[in-house]
Amino acid sequence: MGSGHKVLVFGAYGHTGRFVVAHLRERGFVPVLAGRDPAKLAALAESAPGLESRVASAADADSLDRALAGTAAVINCAGPFATTAAPLIEAALRAGIPYVDVAAEIEANADTFTHFADRARAEGAVIVPAMAFYGGLGDLLVTAAAGDWTKADEAHIAYGLNNWHPTAGSRAAGKVTRERRNGRRLRYTNGRLEHHYDELPVLDWRFPEPLGTRSVFGDFTMADVVTVPSHLSIPEVRTYMTVEAATEVTAPDTPAPTAVDELGRSDQTFVVDAVVRAGGEERRAVASGQDIYAVTAPLAVEAVHRILTGQTRTVGVASAGELFDAPDFLRALAPYISVELRQ
Repeated sequence: MGSGHKVLVFGAYGHTGRFVVAHLRERGFVPVLAGRDPAKLAALAESAPGLESRVASAADADSLDRALAGTAAVINCAGPFATTAAPLIEAALRAGIPYVDVAAEIEANADTFTHFADRARAEGAVIVPAMAFYGGLGDLLVTAAAGDWTKADEAHIAYGLNNWHPTAGSRAAGKVTRERRNGRRLRYTNGRLEHHYDELPVLDWRFPEPLGTRSVFGDFTMADVVTVPSHLSIPEVRTYMTVEAATEVTAPDTPAPTAVDELGRSDQTFVVDAVVRAGGEERRAVASGQDIYAVTAPLAVEAVHRILTGQTRTVGVASAGELFDAPDFLRALAPYISVELRQ
């Protein structure tokens, strides 16, 4: 349990931030609410009596230092992470506390590894990018499926979402990403990220029942192409998305998620099918659950819990699969995500 540790949640009043705050409280942590909007912070604090709020901006290093004072860790839920990740990581390094974010932005995740790996390792710091549904969960599934393999020929992660209603944060991050890529797409092939202009292929993916075969966009590239190759030698890492979900998330008029239960979750369901192949052999891990934004909270909070209790395997910038015991971590998510390993 959290043992009363204070954990700063930057972007606490955002859609995912609220799930993280609630889950921290459930686990016995004391969330400290932070963000740049005083009115939104005040409104959130009013709905969660007893929690401290601290106004801070990624553009103001002093405000970040004040916000992190006395906390044991920080979870960054405020996108676009291309703007917020580096300043928050710098502040966490100054404060000497671990940093976790929920970024699904491929370039921002890659930048974190590029710019902070050597320094964080030298300082014995722990920085975990993409500790979320995209990036973190896929990496854990691939790592668990691979088992004793430290290298493989290819990894494929297919996302079977029944719908995808984007949050305001997802839309903002998408806008930054599109501007950064200037019409190009990304894929991870031949051991590196490459830009391309060709259209996404439509394929059939056979998900486990009851979902069954669904049409997916191939090379619908997600943050797993950064997290997985950061510690596993796999030259081809591909991700796929059900056509319905991909169409909805990119449409300008798709509404934001709507809560359907007391936990605030939407009716979105998912199946993540991770396949790893080496030398003609195939291993697989499958996860299923409800609401990709909601399940990001137990992923991020479990990461903080394990870091603060010494259940880690390395220091520096590390993805979930490298930092933690992947099968054990996935088992800890059992109340929120169902996982099956097929080796």
